[in-house]
Parts: sequence; structure tokens; C-alpha cells
Amino acid sequence: MDSKIKADLYRYGGLTGVKGLFKGLMNPGFRYTFLLRKAGATNTYSPSGLLWRILLRHYSFKYGFQIFPSTQIGEGFYISHFGPIVINGKVKIGRNCNITHGVTLGQANRGSNMGCPELGDNVWLGTNAVLVGKIKVGSNVLVAPNAYVNFDVPDNSIVLGNPGKIIPKQNPVEGYIDFVLPSASHHAPVTPGEQPV
Repeated sequence: MDSKIKADLYRYGGLTGVKGLFKGLMNPGFRYTFLLRKAGATNTYSPSGLLWRILLRHYSFKYGFQIFPSTQIGEGFYISHFGPIVINGKVKIGRNCNITHGVTLGQANRGSNMGCPELGDNVWLGTNAVLVGKIKVGSNVLVAPNAYVNFDVPDNSIVLGNPGKIIPKQNPVEGYIDFVLPSASHHAPVTPGEQPV
């Protein structure tokens, strides 16, 4: 199994191995992520590439996820609920990021922020959060539900509101980002209620 898929799978309650893979594929978030990884790792016009993209397209309509295979996503990606999620193909997402339903990571087409967001590691995006433009979101950042972010966010922060307001906080994602493989982090595996060492 690919190292990224292993790390993604582990995020779903610590699932591992073939048995864990079959269990994970029953979860809409992991199933979509699995297909996304497979589509992104194959040539678009090869027989297997076409198959993975057809399956990905089917589940895009079924679950409401719009994430392109070209999107750069680090290992340990976690989709917590199915429902509308839109991520531009030019977005960059770091390791161990959580996405909830209603999230949009979009492109600004004009102005000084023209472009797409870039997210660091260990970023948690709450329901209906919108991040737009060429912005950098640091590592260990929690973006609260319904927040609108069109500005850079430093490491170790919470973003609240619309317009968003930055609140500095050490380890704001503790208890939100769990089950992290050591290969997907510089820390030991994280399980619920434990803090990374």
C-alpha cells in the first residue's frame, strides 16, 4: 500500500492493513481520498488512469466532493463528513489536514491575492469555512466553522468569524487532529485525548 494511502487510512480511527483498507473503503471520505490518490498517481490517458478518473467522477457526484487529482495534498488527509467540498486544483495542502463539509478552497481571479491557498501541516477546516486567494495558512491552525479567510495565517492560530480574526494559540488542533502515523508527522501516533510528543 502506498505510504500516503496508509497515512490517510490511519486517520480513520487507526485503521491499518488489508482488513483496515476494506473497512476504510466503506467510509465516503476515505473512499474518495483513495480514488483521488489512485487517479493522481496514474497517467490520465492510460487504461488504469481512465478507470480511476471515471470512478472518481462518479463519487464526486455521489458525495458532492470536487477535488482534482492534480491537487497537491500531503499524507494523512481526512474528510470527516460527506457533503459539498470544493478545492481548486492549484491548491496546496500539507500533511494531516482535516476538511469538513461545506469547505471551499478557491481561487481569486484578480487583485493582489490572485491565486490559490497554500495550507501547512495539521490544519483543521470547520464546516462552511471559505479560504480564497493566494494566501498562506501556517501549520497547527484551526479555522472555525463559517470563517472567511483571504489573508495569511501564522502557525499556531485559530481563525474565527467573517471577516476572519486571528487568535494566537498553542496547539489549537489538539483533540481535532487524531490518529497520525509517525511517517506523516515528526511525532508519535496521536490517538484521541493524547497530545503529540
